[in-house]
Amino acid sequence: MYVKVRESILFVRVILKKQVLAGYFGERTKFSNLQDYQNNHSMYGGGYIFDEPNNRQLKEEQLHDDPEKLAEFEDRIARGEKIEPGDWMPSEYRRQLIRLIEQHAHSEIIGALPEGTWITRAPGFKRKLALIAKVQDEIGHGQLLYNAAETLGKSREAMINDLLSGKSKYSNVFNYPAETWADVTVIGFLIDAAAIVNQIANSKGSYGPYCRALERICYEESFHLKQGHDAFVELAAGTPAQRAMVQDALNRWWQPIMHFFGPPDKNSTHSEKLMQWKVKMASNDDMRNQFLEAYVPKIWDMGLTLPDENLKKNESTGKWDYADPDWDLFKKVINGGGPCNKERLDVRKWAEEHGRWVRKALMNPKDKRSAPVA
Repeated sequence: MYVKVRESILFVRVILKKQVLAGYFGERTKFSNLQDYQNNHSMYGGGYIFDEPNNRQLKEEQLHDDPEKLAEFEDRIARGEKIEPGDWMPSEYRRQLIRLIEQHAHSEIIGALPEGTWITRAPGFKRKLALIAKVQDEIGHGQLLYNAAETLGKSREAMINDLLSGKSKYSNVFNYPAETWADVTVIGFLIDAAAIVNQIANSKGSYGPYCRALERICYEESFHLKQGHDAFVELAAGTPAQRAMVQDALNRWWQPIMHFFGPPDKNSTHSEKLMQWKVKMASNDDMRNQFLEAYVPKIWDMGLTLPDENLKKNESTGKWDYADPDWDLFKKVINGGGPCNKERLDVRKWAEEHGRWVRKALMNPKDKRSAPVA
């Protein structure tokens, strides 16, 4: 009886999780029992929200893109239609989407690490609770995004293996240490603000599962931004020591924030085609300018400064002028040379290894069972 009740509870939990995810990706799949559900899902629990693209379809895409199908595909995008997993798509569109969504998913998971180390050290119970909730949200965003990427035919295991091996990248900004509480407020305010600029733009893109995931993520990120702004303002309006601490954090994080949107458009090799296909909805330079327009005045209004003497609004162009950040440093960090690259991946490798038994237990619940004490 105990075993049956326990299995029923587990079945309800996984089905509820499945239905929550399905609400954002459009699937309505029914399973008659726990074993049927497990047989249809990968070890990481997300499985394929839609049927995996069949091998023949992928092979045809890889060999060549049919000109007629390509023209029809581009017409659909020009009309503002969403592309769904079962639809024909060019191989390069699929490849770039996997790269983009996978990198975004990794960034959500890795991005929780610098703030996670501050949960026990955050000043006061209220800040601790807010940080716990935020870190939990970020991990949930990663799960939504891995599910969206899986609809394109790459398994979650493959994505995580590529992350751990260093083959797959994540946002450079998370390879810097959060040395003080002020660093956490800069992350929560300005880095989350930069992420929202990017995510709101891409939520209007052409690939349905990614857009629907981003809609939910943007709602939750707006709360993260409010929490970060509140903590940032508290320091900026605080004692001289607190103001000095937040100014120091701002000075150290400004260049990574400017790197966040990627290299300048003139050095971005695929942007034109990706924007035509609405994989990207705004160029790197445009998103960087949107961020500066929205947040630099807020920083200056608090009496804080930014470490860029060239930073000013160009009234003739309507855009912001700024000193070019160090793009050689950007490339160095991407290639593993940042201050925290090794630490971030070591933490993920540790979690992967020490969490293996949990995944095995969930996928094989009948292997071993513990008898109830009473």
